[in-house]
Order: sequence, then C-alpha cells, then structure tokens
Amino acid sequence: MNRKTHYLQYVVLIIASIFTSGAYADHFSLLPEKPLILIGASFANGNTPLQQDLQGPLQGISVGAGGYVDLGMALTRFGAKVRNEGQAGATTFSRITCNPVCGEATWDSYATQLQRGLRRVTLFDVNGPAGYNADYVIVSLGNDCLHSDAFGMDQALTSPCSLAEQNAVIDRLIAVGQEVLNLGMTPVFTKYPGARHLDLALFSQLSGLTWVMTDAQYDAFGELYASRVRQELPEALLVNAWKHFTHQGDGLHPDEATAMQAAYRLLQVIAHDQRRD
Repeated sequence: MNRKTHYLQYVVLIIASIFTSGAYADHFSLLPEKPLILIGASFANGNTPLQQDLQGPLQGISVGAGGYVDLGMALTRFGAKVRNEGQAGATTFSRITCNPVCGEATWDSYATQLQRGLRRVTLFDVNGPAGYNADYVIVSLGNDCLHSDAFGMDQALTSPCSLAEQNAVIDRLIAVGQEVLNLGMTPVFTKYPGARHLDLALFSQLSGLTWVMTDAQYDAFGELYASRVRQELPEALLVNAWKHFTHQGDGLHPDEATAMQAAYRLLQVIAHDQRRD
C-alpha cells in the first residue's frame, strides 16, 4: 500500500469517527432518512448463512472469523440504517456448496435476498401492505464466475465462465435492478475493484479452491458488467466505491479502511441523487 493510499484511508476513518460520535451524527448530511436495503455476497455481509438447525454452507463461517468489517457494518458506522440480506459466498443464483465436497446447504439468490429485504421494510395500513420504507437497494458484488465453488457443482467439473455464462450472470443482476426500478426505488451497483489491488492466487490457496479467475479474466468481467449496467439500467446508480482498495491479507476482502471508504462513497452518491430529486 503506497503512502497516498494509506493517508486517504486514515482520513476516512477519522471522518467516520467524528460524524458517528455525539452531536455530529445528527448533522451528517449524507445520511438517507429511510433504510438502505443491501444484498450481495461477502463484500456486503461477512457471514455465510445458517439455517434454523445450524446447517449452512461452509459450516456458517464468517470472513476473518468475525473480525471483518463488511460494507453493511461500515454503512451503519456512518449512521445509516441498513437492512442487510447479503450472504458471504453468495452468487446471483441459489446454489449448494461444493467446497471441499458438495453438500445440501444452500445460498440464496439475489432475487431471494431482495425479497427478504423488501419484507423487512414493508409498510402496512388497515388494508394490508402499503408500500416500502426504502428508496435505495445496494446490489453488491457476488461470487459468480470468480472461482470453482461458484457453480453449485463438483469443482472438478467447472471451468472459467464463457462469455455467454458471464452475460447470463449480468442478466440476473440487471433483472434485479429492473425489479427495484419497477417498485419505484433506485438500485445502486458498485464497480469491481481492479485486480491489481487483489491477490487472487493467494485467495485461491487460502480457500482450498480448484481455481480462481486470472487477473485478466477478472478485470474483463468487471468491465463487461459495468458497461451493461450503464447501458441497460441508465436510471440505476453505478458507483466506483472500491476505487482505492487494500485487501485484509486474504487476497480478496477489503480491509477496514477500504470498507469505510466504500461506504462513504456510496452515501455521497446517494445524497447527491436525493438532492437532484
């Protein structure tokens, strides 16, 4: 991490500590009044899902053994209200875990995560449901095409996504964004961080995966995703939230300062969008 990046991260943490303490919190102009719905994978929520009988993919582990600051936590540190339905390890589609072998525990799709989030913010009157107490849905990055356990099948049978498979992933993301727009809300997408900031080979080694995307594949997919979101969902917000990125030592997940910066950028863009309206 270079000196400039370290300084920027330090400044963001100082800003967060100021505006989330005491009287300053009430005057933080970036905060939306209504809750933010957050869906996605481990950038959004460091916890893998656990069912009622304590069954879950990867035994219900949390990134960093619970010490990881995810985007949902970072947003709340700034004072935002967040309904976080993300699941570490998730993809846009529901699937079983296959690391190290396939089991029965599943992750929810993004469409299901969205429906869960909507139920959390449903308004009611004497006649029943009467809309939603939310204006924005943050759609965070998933595991689709990233690695060999992102397909819901034996890792030995998988290979890096074809262009058609990549577009199918983006189709599902755009469908979620369009559903949000149809409800009168605004979807907020985040761009992928550059592969140069990650260490995907290290992540592969630590995760016990058969393979992980190369840097070139990762960046190409991120560019395709951003291009299609801009073209097909012009009313959505596409935020370069992970522009300055330092991983926490596992090759993939953001460190605390990076997550705080991402949350701050998202709140800035949402605040600007609110003023425009």
